[in-house]
Amino acid sequence: MSLDETPLVLGRPAEIPTDPETATLDRVPNPHPDVDYLIRFAVPEFTALCPITGQPDFAHLVIDYVADQWLIESKSLKLFMHSFRNHGSFHEATTVMIGKRLVERLAPRWLRIGGYWYPRGGIPIDVFWQTGRPLDGVWLPDQGVASYRGRG
Repeated sequence: MSLDETPLVLGRPAEIPTDPETATLDRVPNPHPDVDYLIRFAVPEFTALCPITGQPDFAHLVIDYVADQWLIESKSLKLFMHSFRNHGSFHEATTVMIGKRLVERLAPRWLRIGGYWYPRGGIPIDVFWQTGRPLDGVWLPDQGVASYRGRG
C-alpha cells in the first residue's frame, strides 16, 4: 500500500467488529521515519472470553513499538481491541495474536506486548512477546504494571 492510503474508520462512524480476524487495523504514515522513538498504547480494560467456559477474562495490555513507515491509527486499534469481547481465546493465544497482527500490518522496527491477565481460578497469567532485541538508543520505560499481588 502507498503512503497515501486512506484510513477506513478515522473520522467516520464505525461498527464494532464481530471478531478480531475481520477487524480492520488502519495505519497512517509515520511523520518521523528517520527517528527511532517509542510509541506506547495501554489497554487497561481489555476483555476476552475463555474459550472453554465462555466466562469473561480481563487484562491490562501494554503495547510498545518503534515505528518504521507506519503508525497504527488509534480508533481502529480501539475497535480491534473491542472485537475480542465476544471472542474465545486463551490468554497466551490472545496476547501473541495481537502482537503478530500489529507486526503484520505495521512492519515496525520493534514491538513488544505485555498481557497482564487478572486471575481466574486463583492464578494470574502474564504473557509477554516481542519481535527481537530492543533497539539501541531507544528509551524503553518499564511497562508500569505490577505483578498481581491480590489484596496484599
